[in-house]
Amino acid sequence: MSAATNKKLLQDIFATAADPDPAARDRALFTASLAEDARWVVTGQYSWSRTFAGKESILNDLHGHVRTRLRDRTRTVAHRFIADGDVVVVEAKGDNVTREGVRYDNDYCLVFQLADGKIKEIREYCDSILTEKALGPFPANKSAAA
Repeated sequence: MSAATNKKLLQDIFATAADPDPAARDRALFTASLAEDARWVVTGQYSWSRTFAGKESILNDLHGHVRTRLRDRTRTVAHRFIADGDVVVVEAKGDNVTREGVRYDNDYCLVFQLADGKIKEIREYCDSILTEKALGPFPANKSAAA
Protein backbone atom coordinates (compact mmCIF):
# COMPACT_ATOMS: atom_id res chain seq x y z
CA MET A 1 0.00 0.00 0.00
CA SER A 2 1.18 3.52 -0.69
CA ALA A 3 1.88 6.14 1.96
CA ALA A 4 -1.15 8.10 0.72
CA THR A 5 -3.40 5.02 1.02
CA ASN A 6 -2.13 4.26 4.53
CA LYS A 7 -2.59 7.90 5.58
CA LYS A 8 -6.16 7.93 4.21
CA LEU A 9 -6.99 4.76 6.14
CA LEU A 10 -5.84 6.33 9.42
CA GLN A 11 -7.66 9.58 8.63
CA ASP A 12 -10.86 7.59 8.05
CA ILE A 13 -10.38 5.58 11.25
CA PHE A 14 -9.96 8.71 13.35
CA ALA A 15 -12.81 10.55 11.62
CA THR A 16 -15.34 7.81 12.34
CA ALA A 17 -14.14 7.25 15.90
CA ALA A 18 -14.01 10.93 16.92
CA ASP A 19 -17.52 12.11 16.05
CA PRO A 20 -18.62 14.78 18.55
CA ASP A 21 -21.81 12.80 19.17
CA PRO A 22 -20.90 9.80 21.40
CA ALA A 23 -23.73 7.74 19.90
CA ALA A 24 -22.32 8.26 16.39
CA ARG A 25 -18.77 7.15 17.14
CA ASP A 26 -17.85 4.03 15.26
CA ARG A 27 -14.75 1.93 15.82
CA ALA A 28 -15.65 -0.76 13.30
CA LEU A 29 -13.08 0.44 10.76
CA PHE A 30 -10.33 0.43 13.39
CA THR A 31 -11.29 -3.07 14.50
CA ALA A 32 -11.46 -4.35 10.91
CA SER A 33 -8.09 -2.74 10.09
CA LEU A 34 -6.27 -4.23 13.07
CA ALA A 35 -4.21 -7.31 12.16
CA GLU A 36 -4.86 -10.40 14.30
CA ASP A 37 -1.20 -10.35 15.40
CA ALA A 38 -1.02 -6.57 15.92
CA ARG A 39 0.90 -5.11 18.83
CA TRP A 40 0.18 -1.93 20.81
CA VAL A 41 3.28 -0.71 22.62
CA VAL A 42 2.67 1.79 25.42
CA THR A 43 6.06 3.42 25.77
CA GLY A 44 7.69 4.75 28.91
CA GLN A 45 8.40 3.38 32.36
CA TYR A 46 5.14 3.52 34.27
CA SER A 47 2.37 1.06 35.11
CA TRP A 48 0.73 1.31 31.66
CA SER A 49 4.03 0.65 29.83
CA ARG A 50 3.75 -2.75 28.20
CA THR A 51 3.05 -4.43 24.91
CA PHE A 52 -0.46 -5.64 24.20
CA ALA A 53 0.09 -8.53 21.80
CA GLY A 54 -2.73 -9.51 19.48
CA LYS A 55 -6.00 -7.92 18.39
CA GLU A 56 -7.92 -9.49 21.27
CA SER A 57 -5.54 -8.09 23.90
CA ILE A 58 -5.61 -4.60 22.35
CA LEU A 59 -9.41 -4.50 22.18
CA ASN A 60 -10.15 -6.23 25.49
CA ASP A 61 -7.21 -5.65 27.83
CA LEU A 62 -6.13 -2.14 26.83
CA HIS A 63 -9.24 -0.55 25.33
CA GLY A 64 -11.55 -2.56 27.58
CA HIS A 65 -9.83 -1.22 30.69
CA VAL A 66 -9.83 2.35 29.37
CA ARG A 67 -13.58 2.08 28.73
CA THR A 68 -14.14 1.08 32.37
CA ARG A 69 -12.43 4.30 33.49
CA LEU A 70 -14.12 6.80 31.16
CA ARG A 71 -17.64 8.12 30.74
CA ASP A 72 -19.47 7.64 27.47
CA ARG A 73 -17.45 6.45 24.53
CA THR A 74 -13.80 7.44 24.41
CA ARG A 75 -12.76 10.10 21.94
CA THR A 76 -9.36 10.96 20.53
CA VAL A 77 -9.22 13.69 17.91
CA ALA A 78 -6.35 13.61 15.41
CA HIS A 79 -4.94 16.88 14.13
CA ARG A 80 -1.88 15.80 12.12
CA PHE A 81 -1.04 12.83 9.94
CA ILE A 82 2.43 12.21 8.54
CA ALA A 83 2.95 9.24 6.25
CA ASP A 84 6.11 7.61 4.94
CA GLY A 85 5.65 4.25 3.26
CA ASP A 86 4.11 1.79 5.70
CA VAL A 87 4.42 4.18 8.67
CA VAL A 88 1.83 6.80 9.61
CA VAL A 89 2.41 9.13 12.55
CA VAL A 90 -0.70 10.64 14.11
CA GLU A 91 -0.74 13.53 16.56
CA ALA A 92 -3.97 13.57 18.53
CA LYS A 93 -5.65 14.88 21.65
CA GLY A 94 -8.06 13.09 23.92
CA ASP A 95 -11.43 14.58 24.78
CA ASN A 96 -12.58 12.46 27.71
CA VAL A 97 -13.95 12.53 31.23
CA THR A 98 -13.40 9.83 33.83
CA ARG A 99 -16.31 8.24 35.67
CA GLU A 100 -15.33 10.45 38.62
CA GLY A 101 -15.66 13.61 36.52
CA VAL A 102 -11.94 14.30 35.98
CA ARG A 103 -10.94 15.59 32.53
CA TYR A 104 -8.59 13.27 30.68
CA ASP A 105 -7.38 15.15 27.63
CA ASN A 106 -4.00 13.59 26.98
CA ASP A 107 -1.80 14.53 24.02
CA TYR A 108 -0.71 11.56 21.92
CA CYS A 109 1.83 10.76 19.29
CA LEU A 110 0.86 7.41 17.76
CA VAL A 111 3.16 5.66 15.32
CA PHE A 112 1.30 3.13 13.17
CA GLN A 113 3.14 0.43 11.22
CA LEU A 114 0.97 -1.04 8.46
CA ALA A 115 1.31 -3.99 6.09
CA ASP A 116 -1.11 -4.82 3.28
CA GLY A 117 -3.73 -2.40 4.60
CA LYS A 118 -3.66 -3.78 8.16
CA ILE A 119 -2.32 -2.16 11.31
CA LYS A 120 0.55 -4.31 12.57
CA GLU A 121 1.92 -2.13 15.36
CA ILE A 122 1.01 1.01 17.27
CA ARG A 123 3.55 2.80 19.44
CA GLU A 124 1.89 5.22 21.86
CA TYR A 125 3.68 8.24 23.33
CA CYS A 126 1.74 10.37 25.82
CA ASP A 127 1.86 12.17 29.17
CA SER A 128 2.31 9.22 31.52
CA ILE A 129 1.83 11.31 34.65
CA LEU A 130 -1.54 12.54 33.39
CA THR A 131 -2.56 8.97 32.50
CA GLU A 132 -1.89 7.64 35.98
CA LYS A 133 -3.32 10.75 37.68
CA ALA A 134 -6.62 10.56 35.78
CA LEU A 135 -6.99 6.83 35.11
CA GLY A 136 -4.93 5.31 37.89
CA PRO A 137 -2.27 2.63 37.58
CA PHE A 138 -2.84 -0.10 35.04
CA PRO A 139 -3.99 -3.28 36.81
CA ALA A 140 -1.21 -5.83 37.19
CA ASN A 141 -3.64 -8.70 36.52
CA LYS A 142 -4.47 -7.58 32.94
CA SER A 143 -2.76 -9.78 30.39
CA ALA A 144 -0.10 -8.37 28.13
CA ALA A 145 3.35 -9.32 27.01
CA ALA A 146 5.87 -7.50 29.19
